[in-house]
Amino acid sequence: MLDTTPLTAAVDHFADRLRAAPQSRLQRGAATEALALARELAARAQAIEEPGAPPREMPDAGMFAAADQITVAGRDLALVLEDPAELARVLELVEEAQKRAGV
Repeated sequence: MLDTTPLTAAVDHFADRLRAAPQSRLQRGAATEALALARELAARAQAIEEPGAPPREMPDAGMFAAADQITVAGRDLALVLEDPAELARVLELVEEAQKRAGV
């Protein structure tokens, strides 16, 4: 079983930074970055759980929900990930998204 603790820690850290960010930062793109990441993480989890099925897109629940959306999507993916190389790629995605979000 793959230890996905680094993934859950990374998404939790990003989510905590989003929750602490001022509304103006969220409006300037941090929430958009978080939603894009959440959608990517959810799509990857769906591809593992339901290979070949068309992915369902995570809805935009608003800028104040973005932190929760990356937490949920990241933890869902952590439950099904089995490939260490994929884990490394996902960790890079989280890090890059957090940098772009500026939080």
